[in-house]
Formats: sequence, structure tokens, C-alpha cells
Amino acid sequence: MGEVVEVKSNSGTPAAVAVAAPPFQLHSPSMSRSPLMGGGGSKSPLTGRILTPLASPMKKAIASVHGFLEEVGHITKLDPQDAWLPITESRDGNAYYSAFHSLSSGIGVQALVLPLAFTTLGWIWGMLCLSLAFGWQLYTLWLLIQLHESETGTRYSRYLRLSMAAFGEKLGKLLALFPTMYLSGGTCVTLVIIGGGTMKMFFQIVSEVNPLTTVEWYVVFTCSAVVIAQLPNLNSIAGVSLVGAISAVTYCTVIWVASVTKDRPNGVSYEPAELKPASEVARLCAVLNALGIIAFAFRGHNLVLEIQGTMPSSAKHPARKPMWRGVKFAYFLIALCLFPLAVGGYWAYGNLIKDGVFEALYKYHGQDTSRIILGSTSLLIVINCLSSFQIYAMPAFDNLEFRYISSRNKPCPWWLRSGLRAFFGCLVFFIAVALPFLPSLAGLIGGVALPVTFAYPCFMWIQIKQPKKYSSVWYLNLGLGCLGMVLSVLLVTGAVWSIVTMGIEIHFFKPQ
Repeated sequence: MGEVVEVKSNSGTPAAVAVAAPPFQLHSPSMSRSPLMGGGGSKSPLTGRILTPLASPMKKAIASVHGFLEEVGHITKLDPQDAWLPITESRDGNAYYSAFHSLSSGIGVQALVLPLAFTTLGWIWGMLCLSLAFGWQLYTLWLLIQLHESETGTRYSRYLRLSMAAFGEKLGKLLALFPTMYLSGGTCVTLVIIGGGTMKMFFQIVSEVNPLTTVEWYVVFTCSAVVIAQLPNLNSIAGVSLVGAISAVTYCTVIWVASVTKDRPNGVSYEPAELKPASEVARLCAVLNALGIIAFAFRGHNLVLEIQGTMPSSAKHPARKPMWRGVKFAYFLIALCLFPLAVGGYWAYGNLIKDGVFEALYKYHGQDTSRIILGSTSLLIVINCLSSFQIYAMPAFDNLEFRYISSRNKPCPWWLRSGLRAFFGCLVFFIAVALPFLPSLAGLIGGVALPVTFAYPCFMWIQIKQPKKYSSVWYLNLGLGCLGMVLSVLLVTGAVWSIVTMGIEIHFFKPQ
């Protein structure tokens, strides 16, 4: 039993009695409300000297338990339903998982079209815009990582929830719901189109015959993606993201190295492409479309909070530290891929690039490049598309299961989870067949997604952190946020104008 010790009070109030609890009670959460924890009330000079032979060990034990309870209290402000959803079902992530997921979501086939932006912007403005965009998105990435946990311990493990916390429920949904779902579902549709088409190209390179149609290759890719999607949660696909990251870094390196080591094709020019019709408005819209292509290359911000939500967090060891370490390493590798690919691809092909660097390599050097290189590069692109599909589809899976959990108040059974993911795969496949020209809208997609990456995080920082008004930090975030919103409107307008005036090959339900 615990010992009873009399403690005198300085305030003249009746003497308090401190009870040294038995050892089994030291692990109880109720200890945080005990007088032994020193919470509230006036302190006596004798309070720190418990008059027992076990005073010193007991004080150490109580201090240890007090620190533990503070730490637990910091990480327990979670929605109980989070443990049933695939994004936050497992919280044993680390900096390595952060790097794997960030690489898999941050680099991919969208990087292969970066030289297209240089055909309009040229060398100097192309490099300047790409560098500024990279630094800008890295800053907003840091903002999101810092905003993941509030000062009260609440964790925002989804971009939409952070938006609602910053802007209010209605406005937050209005601003973030469509762009984030568009980035998730739209990216998966694009991956089906590119992955299925690259499967077809791989088979042609290897066997020189093509037994399947394009739609059938879409079916093969979608079925493969749905099978891999049966992995239960975001942490469980860390290995898949690692494979996807390695494949992306490898094929980006192979493509730009193979392009710059070959002789440049005849007719390579670095002059801005001639526009039809030629006018100042056409030139401006072409520049805006090029900026949209650059913005499209940085598209993983809608997944940052989800990735960080898979990590354990406490007051002493917040999740933002390992998350930022993983992100810094990932984006160092991304920079080593994006800049050489953009510069090397533009140097090798100039204005001859029409679709992307890999298509240009296959078109102009398909005869003098080893089939092993072309085939392995195609296979790596397919692998990266399959792995990227998993992480971009995870918010959609999470949202579908959330609807069920909210209405039934119980976790989703395995058979329903599998069925929902198969349904999502079928839906994505249908849209890919119906809109096979979607990858041609890179500038438009970049403009729509731009606020998620470049603008909203700045406004969220102002709303949640509330820096001193008219301070340098306040001006920086307000300026970047407003600039991002203006650019988004201009990019969408320019992309739509370019599509209307210059035309785009549209073929519904006819994949080429």
C-alpha cells in the first residue's frame, strides 16, 4: 500500500495529504489528475521532499510517468475511425517510407514532357521558370509538413481536412475537394493510358508483333494495378513505392543519357515554335501553356499529409522531422532527374519534340538504339506507372471506405474493400477508353492543380499559424498565395484558348 505523508501549506488552507500510489497505478491515465503530478494549486517548500525512505526513486518514477502521459496526450487526439481507413490504418512509417512514397509520387511520366515547355520558353526562361517552380513547391511542401500537426496535437492526415481546418468546412471543401480528387482520379486515368500504351510499345519492341489492341492493353494494365491495389494500406505499399522510385530514376537517367550521346537529328532548332495563328495573344497563351506543363511536373503535394499521417508522432519526436528528412532526400534525387531530362531532352531534339522525350528517342533513334535499352526503358515506365497508380489511388480508396464507415460505424470488411478497389479500377479504365486524349491536356491539368501545390499551403499557413500581420513571413506567404491563384486562372485560360485555336486530336472511345 502507499504511504501517507502530511504536507504543510503556505496559504493557510487545510493541509493536503499526498498519497504515494502503489506501483501498479503508475501506468494509469488517471495519474495525470493526481496531486502528485503537481497540476494546479500552490506549492509548499516541503512538496518536493516527500518524507519517506523511497522519496528519490518515487520522484523519478512520478516524473517519468508524467512525461509519458504528456507524450501520450499529444498523440491521442485522433479520429477513432482513422484506424479503419487505409491511409492511417498503420502508423509505423519512417523517413525511409517517406522518401519512397515522395519519390514515387513526385517523379514519373509527367517529367518526360518537360522539354515541351522549353520549346516555347527557350533556354534562359525555361531554366529560370523550372528552377523557381522547384524552389517554390519545395517551400510549400515544407509548409504542409509543418501544418500536419496543430499545437493542440490534432493531426491532419488528409489535404481536405487541413483545408477545412484552415478555411472552414464549406469553403475548405469547395477549394480542395475537386482539385485533390481530380489529381487522384485524373492521374490514375492518365497512368492507365500511358501505362497501357507503353505496354503495347514494349511488346512491339521485343517481339515485333502486336496481338492485342490498345484497349486490351488498357485492360491488362488495369487488372495488374487492381491486383497490386489489394495491399491493405499506405504503409503496406512502401515496397511498391521503392520499386517505382528506382524504376523512375533509372528510366529518366537512361532516356536523357541516350538522347545526348546520340547525334542530333537534322533540322534541330531552338527558336520558339511558330504559332498558328501568329499573334501576341497566341504567343502569350503558348507561354502560359508551357508554364502549365512545368506546374504539372510537380503534382505530389496532395499526398504529402497522407504520407506523413502514416508515421508515429509525439511531443518529443514529432512526425515532421523524419518526414522532412525523407522529403529532402527524395527531392534531391528528383532534381537530379528533372533538370538533366529537361535540358538534355531539349538540347537533343529542340523543337522536334511533339509528345515527350521517350517518344522522340524512339522516333529519331529507334533504329540505332539497342532493343535492350528501348525495351528495358519501356518496361521501367510500365513498372513506375503501376506503382504510382497505387499511391495516387489511395486517397480515392480512403474516401470510398470512409463513406461506408461513416454510415455503418464499423471497419470495411475485406471483401467489400476488394470490391471497392476493383470498382475504382473499372471506372478509371472506362474513363481512359472514353477520353484517350487526356495526356494531351498537361497544361490544363497543371493549371487546375496549381493552387494545391503553390497557393493553398501559403494561405493555410497564414490562417492556422497566424504570423504577425505585415511581417516578412506574412507578406511572403500572402504574395506567393495570390500569385499562385492568379497563375492558375491564367494557365487554365491559356490552355483552353490554345486548345480552341490550335486544336487537339480528340477521339472519344478510340484509343490509338
